[in-house]
Parts: sequence; structure tokens; C-alpha cells
Amino acid sequence: MAAEIHSRPQSSRPVLLNKIEGHSDAVNAAVLIPKEDGVITVSEDRTIRVWLKRDSGQYWPSIYHTVSSPCSCMSYHHESRRIFIGQDNGAIVEFLMSEDFNKMNHVKTYPAHQNRVSDMVFSQESQWVVSTGHDKSVGWMCTQTGSMLGRHYFGSWASCLQYDNDTQHAFVGDYSGQITLLKLEKNTYSTITTLKGHEGSIGALWWDPVQRLLFSGASDHSVIMWDIGGRKGRTLLLQGHHDRVQAVRYLQLNRQLVSCSADGGITVWNMDTSREEAPQWLDSDSCQKCEQPFFWNIKQMWDSKTIGLRQHHCRKCGMAVCGKCSSKRTTYPVMGFEFQVRVCDTCYDTVKDENRTPLATFHEGKHNIAFMDMDQSRGLMVTCGSDRIVKIWDMTQVVGCSIATGFTPR
Repeated sequence: MAAEIHSRPQSSRPVLLNKIEGHSDAVNAAVLIPKEDGVITVSEDRTIRVWLKRDSGQYWPSIYHTVSSPCSCMSYHHESRRIFIGQDNGAIVEFLMSEDFNKMNHVKTYPAHQNRVSDMVFSQESQWVVSTGHDKSVGWMCTQTGSMLGRHYFGSWASCLQYDNDTQHAFVGDYSGQITLLKLEKNTYSTITTLKGHEGSIGALWWDPVQRLLFSGASDHSVIMWDIGGRKGRTLLLQGHHDRVQAVRYLQLNRQLVSCSADGGITVWNMDTSREEAPQWLDSDSCQKCEQPFFWNIKQMWDSKTIGLRQHHCRKCGMAVCGKCSSKRTTYPVMGFEFQVRVCDTCYDTVKDENRTPLATFHEGKHNIAFMDMDQSRGLMVTCGSDRIVKIWDMTQVVGCSIATGFTPR
């Protein structure tokens, strides 16, 4: 059911320690148990399982619990040992884990949504469960009474969620590619702003309350860092994936960002460096370099007796240019472009060899990654996905370990 692959890290890459198999359908979430050799998983096969590492080095289920509907997401609070399971039928079920992780007792069921629960967060401070669903809503419920406190509806499916305990702000990503910032109150709410930058549905969010940075991954293969605390609207675009980004984690102590995509790509971004914000793309009816008309500029085409050209954009300066004036490609990691992108000939000449030094490392998870969790204090990562396999990785050679700093996992 589970085989140990490696016992010690061997190079500067993620090292696969264990594979956990046994689910009969996609695993939608897997969480490492802090200070324990254990993993909690929830699956489309309607099971909640707690896997503990035995003396043999293998992981075996100490808890195998079946619920009435496929499990879509999970929120686990280690200090109180409370676990909340979102389901495909819209309900959220709360359980209490025993201290030895060999038993869990049902506490209550919350009628949270009218459709599949897509994400949720339990806040010990406010005693709320905040959740998003495919009924296009975000709701927040009191865990003491089980009652619904408030709800807000969106124009499309709400796909993922992050919550700031101190300020009671919720960040909600949706399938339209927007992120909405809400201020939640006990019986009301207010919409603060809407963040627009992705060209595809939001697949993952991560909030760092220390630096007040929000990270989002989307189906447009990109990651964006939103500087919420800076209050200047600063954003950094990071492009290093070939498929939709479905998991992001920011390691605040190391100033590193880990992102995972559906094709198994694992990217580690160095955020402890000076980066440039990508420019806004400019609009023009003609090439801003050679002034030749684009194909929709009928008047200039007629006046100059020329055929219109296709419009492109330089990723470095944002100018609208034709193909002839942007014939070069280059990486430009300081602006987040780890792959070669189109730049105009003028900008290409300004990019020096040292500007092409990568600021990210790329690794292969070799399975679909739909969800990822990390325990930085031990340098561990767990990944899971539609292939029904859960993988546990040693990341110490890639992101380091923070035991000496007193880091406490989320």
C-alpha cells in the first residue's frame, strides 16, 4: 500500500520519501500532521483517512471513515484537533480527532452550500468556518451555534479561498479569473476591491499575513504576487509552468514560493531578490516601432497602400509591435519570465547575459498535482491529485528547513 523510496536527500531537488496508494478515486486534499509522521487525506471515494507511519517505514490508515458524499476539500486545525470536511453535496462535516489519531468523532454538520464546497478555512480566533462553493457563493458560519452568519454571491463559481484572522478579510478566487477581497462582519460584509490580472480561472490562493502578500495561481499557467500591504497596487507576474497552477505556498522565512501545476511541475521561486513589475500592454493602431498599420487600421492601410500586420506586445516594455520589430525571444527572470518570451529588438539589446540568470528552479513531481501542503519546520511536502496517489517529499535540499527559527506550521 505504501513503499519507502528514499531515506535521505541525495541532491538539490525534491526527494520522494513515500508513496501512499489505496484510494479508489481522486484525492482532493492531503495535509501533513504537524509534529507527527502522519497525513490526512480526503477523496472523491467519500473517505477520510488518517495515515500514520509505522516502524516498517510504511504509511497505514489508522482511521478510515466514510461519509455520505464525495469529499471535496478539508481544513484541519492541529491545536484543537478539529477537522472540517467539505462535500460534493454542499455540506461541511466537523469531526474531532483523538490525541493518538486512531479515532474521530462527529461534532456537527453545517448546511453550507447548495452545490459542491470548493474550499474552506476554519478560524479559531473568530470561531468561524468560511467556505466557497460551486453555488457561486462564499459563506461564513459560527462553529459554536452552527448557524449561517452571512453569504455573498459572485457571477461565477467561487473556486478557492484565503482568510486573514486578524482583520477578518477574505480573499475569494473564482472561475472568471478575478479575486475579490471582502471584509466579513458577524452579520454583514463589505466588498473592498477586486483584483484582476489572470486570464484564466483561479486555481489556488495563499495569504502571507506577515508581509501581507497574496499569491494566486491560475489556469493561464501563471502565478501573480499581489502586494496588499504596500497599498500601491504592485503586482509581480511569474511564468514558469506549462499547465494550470493548482497549488501555491509562500515560505515567509526563506522568502521562497513553491507552486505546483496539473502536469506535475514543481517550481521554487526565489522571492528574496529585487524584481521588476511587468508593464501594462499598450494599445495602438500601428506598430510603435516602425509605424506600419495593424490589420484593423483600414484607413492607414488604404492611405499607404500596404497590408495590415498582426499586433504583438513586447513583454519588457509593453509596446504594441509587429512581428518584424519583435523577432527576438529571451528569458527575463527579474520580470518573472523564466521561459523565452517575445521582446522588441530594442529591448533585446538591453538584456545582458547576467539578466538571464534563472531566479527559479524546476522539478518534476511525475503525477497530477491538484493539492499540496508543506511543513517547513521539517522540510516536508505532500502532493496529491487525480491519479489517486499521495506523495511525500523531502524538500530540505530545495527550500531548506526552519527548525532553528521556531517556525510553526500553519
